[in-house]
Amino acid sequence: METKTTCNNLPNFVSSFVDTFVDFCVGGIFLPEPPSPPVFQTSFPSPERLIAIGDLHGDLLKSKQALRLAGLIDSNDRWSGGSSTLVQVGDVLDRGGQELKILYFLEKLKRQAVKSGGNVITMNGNHEIMNVDGDFRYVTLSGLEEFTNWADWFCIGNNMKSLCDGLEKPRDLYEGIPLSFPRVKQEYVKGFRSRIAALRPQGPVATRFLSKNLTVVVVGESVFVHGGILPDHVAYGLDRINEEVRDWISGLKEKVASSLVRGRNSLVWLRKFSNEVAKDCDCSMLEHVLSTIPGARRMIMGHTIQEAGINGACGNRAIRIDVGMSRGCINGLPEVLEINENSGVRMRVLTANPNPNPMYHNNNHDSGGKESIGLLIPQQVEVEVEA
Repeated sequence: METKTTCNNLPNFVSSFVDTFVDFCVGGIFLPEPPSPPVFQTSFPSPERLIAIGDLHGDLLKSKQALRLAGLIDSNDRWSGGSSTLVQVGDVLDRGGQELKILYFLEKLKRQAVKSGGNVITMNGNHEIMNVDGDFRYVTLSGLEEFTNWADWFCIGNNMKSLCDGLEKPRDLYEGIPLSFPRVKQEYVKGFRSRIAALRPQGPVATRFLSKNLTVVVVGESVFVHGGILPDHVAYGLDRINEEVRDWISGLKEKVASSLVRGRNSLVWLRKFSNEVAKDCDCSMLEHVLSTIPGARRMIMGHTIQEAGINGACGNRAIRIDVGMSRGCINGLPEVLEINENSGVRMRVLTANPNPNPMYHNNNHDSGGKESIGLLIPQQVEVEVEA
């Protein structure tokens, strides 16, 4: 006897269809089938080609320009980086209105890269932590609108699922969230509620995207972190840091130590090694930290805008890659860091700037792209700039 297809015997199919529908309405893309769940790890071996990209702050156009500059996506926005590894050092959120679209886009690239033997590693910046904490000081109106749109579609999806008897009734997205906030105008309340719902610990966006981020990662000889690492952080344990931040974001742990993710000396706020004023870079501290991480030769960080472009300090032991490329920051021209194991030049900057910092020395090495200029990492000079 032929079985009638209903929600009762195909609940997972219905749920998957609804999720795909909502994803497309919010992100504008169809996500490929996810690979097997990746192992949550802090250390990775050296890839043949390693690309590092700094803060993106809600600017999808500039994000794609940077990825294309590195040869990681093609003209159809698909992964073209082969076995390359990409590390994005955090601060996707705030200052722009396409935060969710970037999260979706990076998730798509993660899934495509794995099929080519590549890897996309995303990280937490201070702005990810702030948003999970409900600190929306740097949110834009367009950012509120994007999350309001997400919440509307998410609720439509939940309503569709609730019609299916074979599916568990979805939890109310706004459960426990106030209907008003002190000093928040009424026209912004829906955006605030939507953003809290999405990004609070165990929120759908926090769990799906941010909980997969690392807070510190070692790839070959390079240690990546948004702000910086101090000896106390190493002593605490890099694996332990990643696990505790992940568990807090996903709602498995009630809180996370402020010394790790809040305050000027935390991993995502530290500026000891990224300040553009030379005398403020603590090279002796940096050497000590690197000496306690097996195999580490350099620390690569974002967080502090380098108006002169990507540069190195402390004998290139500190590489600073936040160029403020988002139009919500200083609208800097995209630049990315490349570390190529197969090249005589181990590190270089790929830049869209036709007049790069004169401290750079052209290495006459083909960058592989018409817009790219291959440049050696410059030593930083003493220049007073606004942080």
